[in-house]
Amino acid sequence: MPTRASSAAFRLLLAARMLRLFAYGLLAVVLALYLAALGFSGARIGLLLTLTLLGGAGLSMVISTRADRLGRRRMLQLGAVLMLGGGAVMGGTDVYWLLILAAILGVISPTGGEVGPFLAIEQACLAQVVPDAERTRIFAWSHVTGFTANALGALTGGTLAMGLQSAGWTPLASYRVLIWLYAACGLGLLWLFARLGTEVEVAPTAGMGPAGPRPASWHGLHQSKARIAKLSALFTLDAAGGGFIVQSFVAYWFHQKFGADPGTLGALFFTATLFSGLSALVAVPLAKRFGLLNTMVFTHLPSNVLLMLVPFMPTFGLAAAVLLARHLISQMDVPTRQSYVNAIVPPEERSAANGITTTVRQFGTAVGPVIAGPLLAVPALAGWCFVIGGGLKSIYDLIIWRTFNRVKPPEETDR
Repeated sequence: MPTRASSAAFRLLLAARMLRLFAYGLLAVVLALYLAALGFSGARIGLLLTLTLLGGAGLSMVISTRADRLGRRRMLQLGAVLMLGGGAVMGGTDVYWLLILAAILGVISPTGGEVGPFLAIEQACLAQVVPDAERTRIFAWSHVTGFTANALGALTGGTLAMGLQSAGWTPLASYRVLIWLYAACGLGLLWLFARLGTEVEVAPTAGMGPAGPRPASWHGLHQSKARIAKLSALFTLDAAGGGFIVQSFVAYWFHQKFGADPGTLGALFFTATLFSGLSALVAVPLAKRFGLLNTMVFTHLPSNVLLMLVPFMPTFGLAAAVLLARHLISQMDVPTRQSYVNAIVPPEERSAANGITTTVRQFGTAVGPVIAGPLLAVPALAGWCFVIGGGLKSIYDLIIWRTFNRVKPPEETDR
């Protein structure tokens, strides 16, 4: 039975995730436009965004791998301070190298999605304060609410920028308003994280070995080091497959293959995104019935088969229908995967495990587009992006099930 303190911690963590994802969506809509309005070329904008992604991944690794040892609340508050400071610097300068530094340290998200150390530490906190039997359900709702807040942030950012420009503001001035709102969200996060109690921290005896406190390690892992190394390698493979079918590539393929216009593509991906978000909730009863790993693999595999079928569809309607069918089940592995990682590592290693597995996925995703780009440039080969991406993800499914099917989370040990 959750205590009053753990219920309060859950509400604070959920509110923080929603505020943060709202901020990411708010800024992602205008980030490139803001940099262009400052006078930077496309090449310099691209370099800044790439360095932001890589630097953010490194920052996430550094902070999340130390959170269990130095204090989860302290590291979350540090992230909020960086977000506040980075946003303020970005809104107040046009010096290129300062913008790069601010974007990296300010946990800026070029994609609008989750970046930085927050998610890894928050998941460790949630796993600490909710019962094992409720972990997957809580992770699923956290995923969906964050997803919704992100969409609202993107809608708000675009609408506010257009409204200000209609009222006579210059584009640059309107974008700066959103940059400062992003910084204000960092201040809001700092307030929320400051209200968390000690219930989210590692128990004092959890990090003790037989002969006293375990020595610190740069990666923050001890008992789960080998297990997380295997998972990280597999998650990198899965993410590399996903890099072949990032949304911008899929949109380009539909436009190239069927001549789909931006309005049609917008409707298609809005529906796909909605389906993906809802599929996470369906995973909860399936995980209770069949287990976390089984739900991860046996919903992910058919979604990958559907992905590989998309380029073989002869019409836009059939290709879109297969893609949407894929999105109906494609995200069921997200809350189950997150819950599984937190279940099979000791409590004092959860932040580090989450941080490492999340970071390697970011690096893995960056590999796919490098190979997919040349394929997309040749119409006859562009469809192979779906086949290669789905194939790599299917190989991941088979290997992870073969490797971890005997590793059970606490709530499944009696099965």
